[in-house]
Amino acid sequence: MERIIDIFGLPLDQLTRTLRNDYGKGLFHAEALYREVFKNGGKNIGNAPEFKNSLKFWTELEKALVPVSGKVEETFKEDELVKFITRLTDGLKIESVVIPMTRHNTLCVSSQVGCKMGCKFCQTARMGFKRSLSTSEIVGQVFNARHLLGYDIKNIVFMGMGEPFDNFDAVMTAVEVLNSQKGCDIALRHMTISTCGVVPGIERLSQMNLPNLRLAVSINGPDDATRSALMPVNRRWPLAALKKSLEAYPLSSRGVFLFEYILIKGVNDSMDHAQALARFIHPLSVRLNLIPYNPVTGFDHQSPSDEQMHDFAQTLTDKGVFVIKRWSRGRSVSAGCGQLGKI
Repeated sequence: MERIIDIFGLPLDQLTRTLRNDYGKGLFHAEALYREVFKNGGKNIGNAPEFKNSLKFWTELEKALVPVSGKVEETFKEDELVKFITRLTDGLKIESVVIPMTRHNTLCVSSQVGCKMGCKFCQTARMGFKRSLSTSEIVGQVFNARHLLGYDIKNIVFMGMGEPFDNFDAVMTAVEVLNSQKGCDIALRHMTISTCGVVPGIERLSQMNLPNLRLAVSINGPDDATRSALMPVNRRWPLAALKKSLEAYPLSSRGVFLFEYILIKGVNDSMDHAQALARFIHPLSVRLNLIPYNPVTGFDHQSPSDEQMHDFAQTLTDKGVFVIKRWSRGRSVSAGCGQLGKI
C-alpha cells in the first residue's frame, strides 16, 4: 500500500508515531520535518542535515508527503488588507483574510465551506452549507499566507467562513498543529475561536484545559427576540443558556471573553438595546468589539452612522463595559465582517 503523510493535518506526536511505525524513525526526524515545512516553507527539505544524512529514508519519505491542500487562485487588496481565495481539491472555494495590525498580521481563517447557522446579516450563511474543512485545509490557509503570499502571521482568528464548533475536532487539531513550537509556533493566546453561540462547543472547549486560547462570541442581540430574529442559533441555545456556559468557562486569571456585536441601524442599535446588553454582560469579564454592519446580499438594512456608533458605545462604557469600536475594513473587497462568501 502506498504511504501517504499529510503533515498539514498531523500534530507532532501523531507524525512521530507515523515515522516510527512506517520508517523506524522518531521524534528527531518528526521535529526536523515540522521545522522544514512550517518554518521554512517546505523548500529543499532533503538538504536539511537530518535528511541529507539519511538519503534512503528521505527518498521514501518524499514520495509519501502530500503537498499543501488547495490552490490560491485570486487575491484582493484594500490598502494593506488582503483577501485570498483558495480552490480546494474538489473544486469548492474558501476565503481567508490577512489583516494588518500595528505590530503584526492577523489571519482570519475559514473552517467550513458555507455555514449551517443561518445568521441573517452574514453572506456565508447565504451560501448554504457545503462541507466542513479538514485540519489540513485549515492549516493550509496559514501555510499559504506565510510561505506563498509572504506575510508574517502572528495571530490566528477562526472568524472566516463557517462555525468552528460545527467542525470541532478538525479545528482543535488545527489549533494543536499551529501551536507547536517546532512548527508554526503560534501561541494559544494569539489564537481566537469565534462562535455564534453553539453552547455544546463552548462546554466541550471548557473541558480541554486551554485557558490561554481565546474565545469570542457573536452576540448581536441583547434579548432573545432580537437575537433570534438575527441568529436562528438563539432559538436552540437562548441567551440564558449561553450565559450559563460562559459563567462556567475556565478563563485564565487575566482572561476575557471577546464579544462581537454588529450594529445594524433600526434593528439592534437603540439605547435600550445597549442597556440590555450591559445587563447581559454583567458580571462576565468581556471586551466588546462593536462593529458597524457591512451590507450583504439579501439583507436590506443599513449601517449605523458614526454618531450612533459613538452613542451606543458610550452607553455601554458608562455601564462599565470595555468597548472597542471596530470601523469597517475590507468592505470594498467584500472582506469585512459578515461579507465572506461572494465567491
